[in-house]
Amino acid sequence: MVTSSTLNYQPLYKQIKSLILQRVIDGIWAPGSALPSEQQLAKEFGVSQGTIRKALDEMTAENIFVRKQGKGTYVSQHSANRSLFHFFYIVSNDGKRVMPDSRVISVIRSTANKGEIERLDLKQGEKVVRLKRIRLLNKKPVIVEHISLAVKMFSDFGKKEDIPNTLYELYESQYDVRVMKAVEKLRAVKLKKEDAIHLELPEGTPVLEIDRTAISLDQRPVEWRLSYIDTQNYFYLSELT
Repeated sequence: MVTSSTLNYQPLYKQIKSLILQRVIDGIWAPGSALPSEQQLAKEFGVSQGTIRKALDEMTAENIFVRKQGKGTYVSQHSANRSLFHFFYIVSNDGKRVMPDSRVISVIRSTANKGEIERLDLKQGEKVVRLKRIRLLNKKPVIVEHISLAVKMFSDFGKKEDIPNTLYELYESQYDVRVMKAVEKLRAVKLKKEDAIHLELPEGTPVLEIDRTAISLDQRPVEWRLSYIDTQNYFYLSELT
């Protein structure tokens, strides 16, 4: 039962939300698993069914849970389609979404640089694994990605498995790291020589840079990704509701 001493002075449904979220973080409810009914949760937490519903509604809007008509509420899990529609916003000029293919250029391990320390919340001297890959749309190289991960979270990344097209699905299934949101900054930059070669463009060509930090369910930064995108035939689509 939730009491005033359990959590700080938040609205009751927010307190319940925090307790439910912690169960997901702790793995009590695994990705893809069904939650107990609202009635069962209300009885367990000692609150009204309406309070439970309000907490679950908010978490469903945040893509932590998914509601299945006639079946109940389930913990969200990453799939190729979910990664495409929730985390990949590049579309063709006619507005169609295209699942990108990937080609790995390199995977290296090194000491974190200043930017990686800041963006991944690391300490001086900690190690990172750096993935560089090309994303192809309709078989043409359109995106170069520079991805940094903390070795302490992804110790054998790229060693024992092929690197799949959708990384967030891999993070969840192999490393128990669930990406729930991404914070992005966009700007126009000039393409550097090495990336220009990969995109088959002249050095200095204007491209879109997306600076993304992926955040886990427990609010840790888990991935820093710099993407350079040829927007001649594609654009970044943001849908606001």
